[in-house]
Amino acid sequence: MSARTNRKGFATRPADPEQWIKAGPPPKGDEAATNTARLTIDVTPELRGRIKIAAFRRGTTVADMLRALLAREFPPTSGDGE
Repeated sequence: MSARTNRKGFATRPADPEQWIKAGPPPKGDEAATNTARLTIDVTPELRGRIKIAAFRRGTTVADMLRALLAREFPPTSGDGE
C-alpha cells in the first residue's frame, strides 16, 4: 500500500471560523486596501445563472459587477468615514 500524502490544509475546517471569515483571502497588491470584507448571499440557481450571464455579456466578473451595483445603491454618506 502506498503512503498517503498529508493534505491537511486543503479541506480542513479552520480552528476559529469567525477569525477565518474576517481575514478573507490573502491580499494581492493594491487589492488589500479595497477589499476588506466578504459577503455571502443565498440566491436561487436560476438567479445565479442570470447574474453570471449578465456579467459575461458585460465583459466583467460577477464580483466586480455586484461591487459596482452595491456601490451605486449604497453610496457613502457623510459620517461614514469615507
